[in-house]
Amino acid sequence: MSRTRAQGGGMLANSSALAAGRRHSVGRRRDGTVLAVGNSAAAECRVEQWEDIAAVAAGNVHTATNTGRSHTVGLRSDGTVLATGWNGDGQCDVAGWRGVTAVTAGWRRTLGLLANGRVLAVGRSAEGQCDVQSWREMVVLSCGDWHSVGVRSDGSALAAGNNLRGQCAVEGWRDLAAIAAGYLHTVGLRADGRAVAIGERATGACAVDEWEDVVALDAGSYHTVGVTASGRSVAAGDNSYGQCEVGDWRDIVAVAAGSTHTLGLRANGTVVTAGNNADRQCEVDAWSGVHLP
Repeated sequence: MSRTRAQGGGMLANSSALAAGRRHSVGRRRDGTVLAVGNSAAAECRVEQWEDIAAVAAGNVHTATNTGRSHTVGLRSDGTVLATGWNGDGQCDVAGWRGVTAVTAGWRRTLGLLANGRVLAVGRSAEGQCDVQSWREMVVLSCGDWHSVGVRSDGSALAAGNNLRGQCAVEGWRDLAAIAAGYLHTVGLRADGRAVAIGERATGACAVDEWEDVVALDAGSYHTVGVTASGRSVAAGDNSYGQCEVGDWRDIVAVAAGSTHTLGLRANGTVVTAGNNADRQCEVDAWSGVHLP
C-alpha cells in the first residue's frame, strides 16, 4: 500500500509522487499540483485545487464486496497536510497537523511522520494499526490494510496492528532503506538492494528473495512490485488482472501498487499502468510532468 520516506532521505527508496488505491490512482506533478483518476464516489479524486504538494498517498484495501471507498492525502511543502475522500473513521482529519515530513495512507487511516521522527495517526485503530505513539527515530512509514510498519534511522523495523499471517514479524530486519505493507504481507528493501518479505506466502507476493539491485518497491494487496537500478520493473504475486505484467517497462524511477493495479513512473514524467481498469484507474495516458520531489 501507500508508503513514503521522509524528504531528504538517502536512496530513492519509495515514491511520494505516485499513489494507488483500491479504485483510483494519484500523481504529484513537478509544479506541485495533483492528478487523479478512477472512482471518486467518496470524493477521493477531488484534488484539482491542491497546490504546493510535495507528496501524495492513497488509502488502499484488498478487493472485496464490502470495500471500495477510499481517501487521498497530500503533503504540502510547508509541512501541513490535506485530505479528501471517505472520512468514516476520521482518516481525513489532518487539518491540524504541522511539521510533517512524510505521509502514508491505509484502509481507513492516515499516518504522518514528523521531523523529530515521531508519528501521528488518525482513523481506524481497532486492530492496533494506529498504536504508533511510542515509535521514535522513524524515517519511513507504510500502511497496509490492518497493519502499519516503519523503518528507524538505524535501519531496523517496527510494526503494529493485525498479525494474522505474521506480517508484523519484522523485528529482526536490519539495514533497511524502505518498507511497504500490503494486505497480509510486508516487504522491506535493504541498503544492498536486496528485498525481504514476511507474511502470507500463498499468493506469491513474498517471493522476492531473488531480486537484486532494487532501488524502490511497493506492496499491493496480493502482489509486490519493485524498480531496479537500471530502470527495469519486477513483480511477484497474484496476477489475476495482469497487475504483475511490468517486465517490459523501461526507464522507471518509481512504482505504486494498488489492490489489483500497478503504476510506474518513467524518468520523463509519464506514467505506465498494468492491471485492473474497471474504475478507469489506469487511464493515465494523458498524464505528464509527474515528478519525484
